[in-house]
Amino acid sequence: MTIELRIAHTADLDSEMRSAIRKLLYSAFGNMTADAFENALGGVHALLLDDGSELISDGQLIGHASVVQRQLLAGGRALRTGYIEGVAVHPGRRRRGHGARMMAVLERVVRSAYQLGALGASPDGARLYAARGWQRWQGPTAALTPAGIRRTPSKDGWIYVLPAAQQDLDLSGEIVCDWRNGELW
Repeated sequence: MTIELRIAHTADLDSEMRSAIRKLLYSAFGNMTADAFENALGGVHALLLDDGSELISDGQLIGHASVVQRQLLAGGRALRTGYIEGVAVHPGRRRRGHGARMMAVLERVVRSAYQLGALGASPDGARLYAARGWQRWQGPTAALTPAGIRRTPSKDGWIYVLPAAQQDLDLSGEIVCDWRNGELW
């Protein structure tokens, strides 16, 4: 059995692959919403396929992660940010390095194309990200909403960043995300 890592932009995903991604994400996250799925689209995807399966024509999708462009405000600057979304590994394939393999590819994208990487971590995911050099944002979180900047205290302590460009970021300052449907972070 061979595990193949593919990289593709959302524009290059056919309907079968999009369906496989949706199925994987919905099974991995019991509280997945249509908005959360949409938020994982529009960027670069890391896809892990097991070629020993007949479930989809190109193999069974066992892992997915994507990086999409967002604007975050920190330190008085708007930062072009590669935001990591939809990191999931099939439950029967976890703890085998698949998440790290996908993150390595997306971190290269972040470091090459963005000023900052960011993500919202689950308790399990936080261990992976911290081990890879992502830093927990220690300051308050907020979102730029149609009604102005609003605090998002439930996300305090769950946002991780990966500085990509040479810059000094005060991790204890406020960080503000742009507006989108569904979960803001």
